[in-house]
Amino acid sequence: MTTLPEPGTTAPEFDLPADGDARIKLSDLRGTPVVVYFYPKDDTSGCTKQAIAFTEDAAKYKAAGITVIGISKDSPASHDKFIAKHELGIRLASDETTEVCQVYRVWVEKNMYGRKFMGIQRATFLIDSDGVVRHVWPKVKVAGHSEDVLKTAAETLG
Repeated sequence: MTTLPEPGTTAPEFDLPADGDARIKLSDLRGTPVVVYFYPKDDTSGCTKQAIAFTEDAAKYKAAGITVIGISKDSPASHDKFIAKHELGIRLASDETTEVCQVYRVWVEKNMYGRKFMGIQRATFLIDSDGVVRHVWPKVKVAGHSEDVLKTAAETLG
């Protein structure tokens, strides 16, 4: 099995359509730390809880100079509805082709109720201002995750 991009390696570049008819290009964010989190699907239980937790901590991320970006396979229109419905305060990018998910190695075979299918493994990457991966959370558990990312960012980025 292939592994996720590891700490100390350059984060793979992406340029994706995003909410609000925008595009998010990782290299445009150089000079600022970035949290990139991959999640399975807009407006599902765990994904909604995760997005709300990042939104609740948005002021803390902003104070630390950190940009938070969520990436899923959902369309930009789906992201717009998800943001509006839950009043989210984070950016969401769309990887409908799963190309970026595959580069980050989060597009994996899943097994639910005996049925195998391809989907996004929930994972988070802390990327420093130079574009280097500093910490990886594979197979994220939603509860307490945003707080853990903030704590690790403070310890890792200074």
